[in-house]
Amino acid sequence: MSAATTRSRKARTPAPDRLCAEAVDLARAAAEEAAAPGVVGEHVGLVSEGDRVVTHFFECREPGYRGWRWAVTVARASRAKNVTLDETVLLPGSDALLAPEWVPWSERLRPGDMGPGDLLPTEADDLRLEPGYTGEDEPPPDSAVSEVSQEMADLVDAEDAELTTRPATTSRGSIAAVAEELGMRRARVLSRYGLHTAADRWDEEFGAKTPMAQAAPASCVTCAFLVPLAGSLKQAFGVCANEFGPADGHVVSLSYGCGGHSEAAVMPKPPKPTPHALDTMQVDEYPLRPARDSGSVPAEPDAPTEDLGHS
Repeated sequence: MSAATTRSRKARTPAPDRLCAEAVDLARAAAEEAAAPGVVGEHVGLVSEGDRVVTHFFECREPGYRGWRWAVTVARASRAKNVTLDETVLLPGSDALLAPEWVPWSERLRPGDMGPGDLLPTEADDLRLEPGYTGEDEPPPDSAVSEVSQEMADLVDAEDAELTTRPATTSRGSIAAVAEELGMRRARVLSRYGLHTAADRWDEEFGAKTPMAQAAPASCVTCAFLVPLAGSLKQAFGVCANEFGPADGHVVSLSYGCGGHSEAAVMPKPPKPTPHALDTMQVDEYPLRPARDSGSVPAEPDAPTEDLGHS
């Protein structure tokens, strides 16, 4: 006999134990105790889990658990005639109605989901951000700028000498302290990765490959309604200020364009009315009766007309 045949026989599931397979009433009682009477349905089958271990399956009639089954496992000790209860669980079947797979909120979030009062915390190791101040911009200790900063710090300490307790803050007179007083210091700023992802997102929505830009008469780089950005992004992006444009108030690529370009067309001037042909300032005299020598009136009066019998 080969080794492969031996392994296949060992891995074969044993036949259900007779006493465990006949313990349907014991398994139903355990399922009704775990659930409730009337919720456990018909016996739908059994499976041999091992030597003298059998799992009985019962239909679940609980609302909202369509296709689920109560699984009750019973076992019997070697050479024992009494079947004992092992465990009772509710398991989904092949056609069970299952809840969707759980997805973290950070992956479920979509643009526009935030509302008033919502908070969106950022992780400490967010790739889009980097420390705003690391101390690398501090001047060397022996430089002229460092001496001036030290003098400023000494003056500030002298003015605040009457204060007995002071909170632990950044060294007064340093670059970081001056930036903090001016409101120009941020704990974190956009990293290069954050800039690139933002640029890709803006270019996809308002970039040169959009249908609107393809049909535009000119690009935004020559439009008077474009407000340039500051920093490194000003080389490729700006903000549209045309209230009638499709991208008003949005960051647009300089290669984007629309029909609202400031130089797209010049409105034609309204045509001037044609001067009146008649002179309304001069009065023309017209006789009430035509002259007799004009030829339009007979020289002799007409003969008397006969009575035509009209009333």
